[in-house]
Amino acid sequence: MTKPFHIPSLDGLRAVAILIVFLSHAGLSHIVPGLFGVTIFFFLSGYLITTLMRMEYERTGSVHLRDFYMRRALRIFPPFYLVLGVIALLGVTGIVEGGFSWAAMAAQAGFISNYWEIYGGLQPAGTEVMWSLAVEEHFYLFFPLFYLALRRVLPERRHQFAVLMTLCGLVLAWRMLLVHGWQVIDLHNGSAHHPRTCHGTDTRLDGLLFGCALAVYGNPALDASGGRRWMMLWVALPLSVLVLLASFVLRDVAFRETWRYTIQGLALIPIFIAVIRYADWMPFRFLNWAWVRKMGVLSYAFYLVHSLVIALVKTHLPLSKLWQGVAAFLLSMALAWLMNEGIEKPCARLKKKFAAK
Repeated sequence: MTKPFHIPSLDGLRAVAILIVFLSHAGLSHIVPGLFGVTIFFFLSGYLITTLMRMEYERTGSVHLRDFYMRRALRIFPPFYLVLGVIALLGVTGIVEGGFSWAAMAAQAGFISNYWEIYGGLQPAGTEVMWSLAVEEHFYLFFPLFYLALRRVLPERRHQFAVLMTLCGLVLAWRMLLVHGWQVIDLHNGSAHHPRTCHGTDTRLDGLLFGCALAVYGNPALDASGGRRWMMLWVALPLSVLVLLASFVLRDVAFRETWRYTIQGLALIPIFIAVIRYADWMPFRFLNWAWVRKMGVLSYAFYLVHSLVIALVKTHLPLSKLWQGVAAFLLSMALAWLMNEGIEKPCARLKKKFAAK
């Protein structure tokens, strides 16, 4: 059995992403771009999954699909269905407000909640974030098969990179057609996002594919550096940050629902390279602090519970918004720790039986 692949600084990046999501959902959405936190998670998932499959393929000549799916099931399903069951119990008893529907819960359980929402289905309180898990689950289901085919048809990694980036371009073109051609969203509605373009797997798949592209070519964890440190840290990285800031500032609805996701995905490539390759650089050192990395380890469980906890705190704790936010954060972190100890760690031990050989 090979030694588990792990990049500590990416745990720190998970912590940053989950903090962005939490602050947005806790009442700061007007200044904190919560969806960008999800975009980071998408990129990270695509990068890590593809890196692991690439390593296995280069070591064994294939990817053991049964083991891959078992590892994903043990990682995703136990915490997910536990939280979903709690949400159902609290919803049907009325303890958590916001409406309840067994059909909605079935959509969540089947990982089709993103399209359930797109076509007008209810999202019970506590399930608002689970659309992104549906997107990732669809990716996990089909991408390993696509990657195997890609490796066999195009053994050159630069050609694989070109295909994946082309697919990202096609997803952008599809969003453009939906928005400008078929006008599936109201361009005069200045709401934060539109589910059709924001939550659809077909419209957000590029968020994962950008990470996949980095994993196959120019991978900072596997491939030799093709550039100079100063060029990455003092040119490419600042430009990427400026591009990201511009994507937050531009509030035009059509831009937000088309180009924004592509621009952010491209900007994350230099950021991930820098964070992984130059984790010792002073501005990145906090990502490797023990408590930051621990928060990243707890990020999946935290992500699952935080929306429900925020809803319960707002309903049942008559505090100021600030203290409601503090209480929700602490409660979510405590629950995430309990889930990690009681569910995720035992499942991680089981996952070792299906580790890539």
